[in-house]
Amino acid sequence: MDKKQLSILAALVGVFLFAYYVNFASVEIQNAIMEAFYMLQWYVRYHTLACVVPAMFIAGAIATFFSKEAVLRHLGPKANKVEAYSVASVSGTVLAVCSCSVLPMFAGIYRVGAGLGPASAFLYSGPAINVMAIFLTARVLGFDLGIARIIGSIVFAVVIGLVMAAIFRKDEEERTAAVMQLPEPPPAKRSLWQTALFFISMIAFLVFSDWASPSQTIIEKTDGTHMHVTVLIRTAETYRVQLEEPLGDLKKGAKLMVNIDDIASEEDHTPEGYGWVAWVFHHRWYFAGVLFLAVLAMAWQWFDLEELAEWMDQTWSFSKSIIPLLFGGVLVTGFVGALIPERIVASWVGGDSFRANLVASMIGGMWYFATLTEIPILEALIGLGMGRGPALALLLAGPALSLPSIAVIYSVIGFKKTAMFVFLTVIMSTIVGMVFGWFFV
Repeated sequence: MDKKQLSILAALVGVFLFAYYVNFASVEIQNAIMEAFYMLQWYVRYHTLACVVPAMFIAGAIATFFSKEAVLRHLGPKANKVEAYSVASVSGTVLAVCSCSVLPMFAGIYRVGAGLGPASAFLYSGPAINVMAIFLTARVLGFDLGIARIIGSIVFAVVIGLVMAAIFRKDEEERTAAVMQLPEPPPAKRSLWQTALFFISMIAFLVFSDWASPSQTIIEKTDGTHMHVTVLIRTAETYRVQLEEPLGDLKKGAKLMVNIDDIASEEDHTPEGYGWVAWVFHHRWYFAGVLFLAVLAMAWQWFDLEELAEWMDQTWSFSKSIIPLLFGGVLVTGFVGALIPERIVASWVGGDSFRANLVASMIGGMWYFATLTEIPILEALIGLGMGRGPALALLLAGPALSLPSIAVIYSVIGFKKTAMFVFLTVIMSTIVGMVFGWFFV
């Protein structure tokens, strides 16, 4: 039985055991199931079309239009390490997108022949080195955490890439040899500047369509109640919000559900200095629309029908293998997260011991955080007693890992490489968080 069949068998056994043993009459289980589907609906409504789908088209274009020689020359196992890791480790400052956008692009460059080391560095750095998230981290959680987050993210990307390349060097040599055996692609029908402009336009579309709002929200309910909140999840009928100011008996950081029908008005509360970011967020679809039309025009003028058909085939290939894993991972994350109260999580990560940092890293590696939502969640956990070292550990492990992303990474590079990537991310985050906690309390 090959690995794919074993994976299917494991999934079927897991579903069987879940359905056989779970007590569906339990109120906690029923609430967790609802939370799982709330999270899936939020993910579908606010991330799939704006984030996942454009990333699939970019991944398909990479697999179709990138020359394997060019990829091997700049990102392959024998490429100049300074060049390869420099580009891969700072890609997040350009992309500014979440992990679900980076995953298809990682799969694309890896399929074309990028070395495991640079590809792993890109996989980590893409969601981790988000400039806006780092600045908000410094503003909300403290300058020390902001600086530690950006330094740690860049260093982690390089170290994880180098270690992955060293451990799996033999596998990479065999894979590179197999890539070189693939038939030579036909000569490029476009100039370098045309190909570059095409990809830049698609990536810029993704950046704008996935642009995150830095603003908190002032909600006025129909009964006259005013709430200063961060909206964590939006579904068709409800908002899950976190209080940014006390409300009655509820303290800052408390989470509650608000029915949309009970909301009379909403108003943005934008942090000082982030007005331009909020302005771009509210106008993002105008920018994305212009870029979308530009991509369509370039595809119409510069590509023939055979190339476009191959692009669509590659895009569909990525979509059918990645999107189901993302949806399943989001469901599991929502279900598990609902069963673990926030106060219990805070009690696990209090202080700066190795155990607290390890737990924080593991939680960060399982939870799915949309861009910027990790900041108010961590602010609430710190208020409940979370140590600053574990907070940094979660910030370093969280953006790059989640249950959905681990499932996708496994489908691309296999169990052993995925396990090593997760292990390195969690252990390095744990150690750095513990050292940080010794010096910054």
